Amino acid sequence: MPEFKKGLLIYNGNAGNRDLAKNLQQAVPILAEHLDELTLMKTKEPGDGERICREFGSRYDVLFIMGGDGTVHECINGVAELETPPVVGVLPGGTCNDFSRLLKIPQDLGAAAELAASGKVVQMDIGSVNDRYFSNFWGIGLISDTSENINASSKNLLGKISYYISAIQTVKEASPFSFTLTYDGQILEDEAVMILVANGCFIGTNRVPLKKICADDGLLDILVIRNAGFALFKSLITQEEPTDMDLEESDIIHLQAKEISVETDKPMKADMDGEVYDGTPAKISILPKKIPFIMGEFPY
Repeated sequence: MPEFKKGLLIYNGNAGNRDLAKNLQQAVPILAEHLDELTLMKTKEPGDGERICREFGSRYDVLFIMGGDGTVHECINGVAELETPPVVGVLPGGTCNDFSRLLKIPQDLGAAAELAASGKVVQMDIGSVNDRYFSNFWGIGLISDTSENINASSKNLLGKISYYISAIQTVKEASPFSFTLTYDGQILEDEAVMILVANGCFIGTNRVPLKKICADDGLLDILVIRNAGFALFKSLITQEEPTDMDLEESDIIHLQAKEISVETDKPMKADMDGEVYDGTPAKISILPKKIPFIMGEFPY
């Protein structure tokens, strides 16, 4: 169990969360009890989290990120640039909190703060794509279309339900795209409705039903989902108790690689940890054990 002296807590001040003050009251006393010094910094506009982490992260033993997956994604892009990154603890404060689920962080904020202050530290992989980083996933096709369709006010009011509503609306308009995928020197040319490159194993609070996905194995997991395979993928990923996919005779291809490139007929948008970027062409690679994270113990 690590002992930290100086900690920095970054929290999203524009998350639309009416319980922000309550969340801080829950987390701060617990964190402060375990530290000699705790500094709080609030993000006010896009890019603040990344900038704060890049400028101040190396001054602290531990960096706590309180917010949703977007806040985590932004901060990780700052931490990844540091030569010696601090230990990172994630405090779930968003809609889905997928990366915190990967880290086995309790979704109760008080319990998460207790763990963040005293949990075990594990070196985790992150992904690099073009000039950005992702901790959880990168995807094109249906997954990025879904993200663009999500209504921000509905997301705040309905939480993860809005993700499912958006997905249903998107499927009605989905059409396959042609792609060339190069992975560790091998080439796959095909059509798909979605390509997902995963480091983590949760999307929209649901576990991707593949036991092999692991964020500290030095590999990225690639799921190529053909048109006929999407119904199977959607049914499995939305089950209350997801079972692992049997891909032997399905229209879903699972690959693993360290270096990946994706080209499509025309440029496509990509969803990276829930944030939409210019996507293709893309060069993607794994950065093994890049950042130390505080991790919980309970099973998925």
